Amino acid sequence: MLTHFITVGQVLDAPGGRDVLERFLPQAVDRADVRELLVLFFLRVTPGLRDDEQARAAFWAEIDALMEPVILRPHAAAIAPSAVGVSAPHASAPWTVAGSPTRWGLLEIQLSGPSDGNPFIDVELTAEFRCGERSWTVGGFYDGDGTYRLRALAEQEGTWQFVTSSTTPALDGIEGEVTVGPAAPGAHGPVRVDGFHFAYADGTRYRPWGTTAYAWNHQDDKTQEQTLETLAASPFTKLRMCLFPKHFVFNNAEPVQFPFPRVNGSFDHTRFDVEFFARLDEQVRRLGELGIEADVILFHPYDKWGFSDLGRAVDERVVRYVVRRLAGYAHVWFSLANEYDAVPGKTIADWDRIGETLTAEDPHGHPVSIHNFIEHFDHTRPWITHASVQHGRVEEVTGWRERWGKPVVIDETGYEGDLEFDWGNLTGEEMLRRFWEGAVRGGYVGHGETYWNAEERIWWAKGGQLTGTSPRRIGFLAEIVAASPTGVLEPLPSDYDLPWAGVQDEYLVNYYGLGRPRERHILLPPGRWHVDVLDTWECTVERLPGTYETLAVVPLPAKPYQAVRLVKA
Repeated sequence: MLTHFITVGQVLDAPGGRDVLERFLPQAVDRADVRELLVLFFLRVTPGLRDDEQARAAFWAEIDALMEPVILRPHAAAIAPSAVGVSAPHASAPWTVAGSPTRWGLLEIQLSGPSDGNPFIDVELTAEFRCGERSWTVGGFYDGDGTYRLRALAEQEGTWQFVTSSTTPALDGIEGEVTVGPAAPGAHGPVRVDGFHFAYADGTRYRPWGTTAYAWNHQDDKTQEQTLETLAASPFTKLRMCLFPKHFVFNNAEPVQFPFPRVNGSFDHTRFDVEFFARLDEQVRRLGELGIEADVILFHPYDKWGFSDLGRAVDERVVRYVVRRLAGYAHVWFSLANEYDAVPGKTIADWDRIGETLTAEDPHGHPVSIHNFIEHFDHTRPWITHASVQHGRVEEVTGWRERWGKPVVIDETGYEGDLEFDWGNLTGEEMLRRFWEGAVRGGYVGHGETYWNAEERIWWAKGGQLTGTSPRRIGFLAEIVAASPTGVLEPLPSDYDLPWAGVQDEYLVNYYGLGRPRERHILLPPGRWHVDVLDTWECTVERLPGTYETLAVVPLPAKPYQAVRLVKA
């Protein structure tokens, strides 16, 4: 229903609109920073409306009675490549290799071609790369000033051959060879799904202890540097970030640059701002240097510029351009959307089409997900590698694993902070509890921080500095999981009141959460066992003297956030 895509400001400006909002959504009245947000957001987080279908129907009936339905703007049609540079000799474009490629690094070919017309849409360029028995088809992109680039992920060491195909004669039929050297220290390749968990392409275990700073890459240079310094000292191995700028509470300043150039105050959706994307390249590259996966979110609803409703043709153009620029980096993930079910005008069929376009453009199979607001997506779709979930009930992880047959990452379970919204004022203890509850059920939980400060530089939105209490404790959890013989925790047969996880007959961990027993009688698997008491908040490990068989009576400190670990002697 298109009326549902109406904004707070549109309702307030309509005769009688203020009265409706004061009765149903008073928190959306008299706040200039929310005028451009969808009424839908507030409806879905307001007690009394969120869970009451009749109350919601009554609200929309009043909105429909006083307002004309919103008409989403017309969308641009697809544009076929035009003939440019037709007078240049075939395969005549000069080309060079950027740097000295190494395995699992970026293999980039730079070519000089035509700059007349609009090369972003007039020129189509691809290349087939081959090394030994393997081949990869890579899409090229225009990078301004007559420069075209082909980026591949160097998955193998050795000699690579390539041959180009293009609608422009000078770029068509170019052949060459590139030597790829051995992997650099610490390079493990892209992350792949490994059962219900993850591993790098070389088999090294990877665990997604993620955090969110949606618009850190749209901030000033000083804030970006501060964000990277903070991440370098953190336990986090993945960062969620938005391609398009975000307009929401505590993040409503106009960014310096946009993915599209502005012409006479309007965005030209047939071109891309190459300075913006060069900056994105650098941001992604530097995350990789820190060992952090860049989880790039393509679309989201928190928008006042029209980027959430570009239409099919422009959406696909964006996806192709972004994937062609970034798929050569080993440490990139792609998320189709943050809160897909709140993005205006897109159906499930649209998301399927976008997901299929993305995976067809990515020859290296990077992780791909889509994130919900209210309704879970069907994560069994073949283009989805893992479930990215927004939910506070992390105890449901095991059921989701069984339902979708894929790894589960609760990228958004709420944020540690002190904002007025229920999603933004978790204690550090509660954030940590959710991490542990998810971990012992075979999943992964994501972090975020929303502490207010006078500059309104809030981590979840802008990055900067972390001030919360949970990150250090999340690092302790990461150490406990990494100490497992398999490097992960699998759900194991559990007590009626207590979950167990780990590796059967080798390494077992339970978690008491808010419970605070003074002792626990634990029936042990066959063999002799060391017993460790873990204080997950104080980050301590106390090993009980000796070893145990059959039964261990474990003394506990009668306070919350404790765990017990059994290690085969």
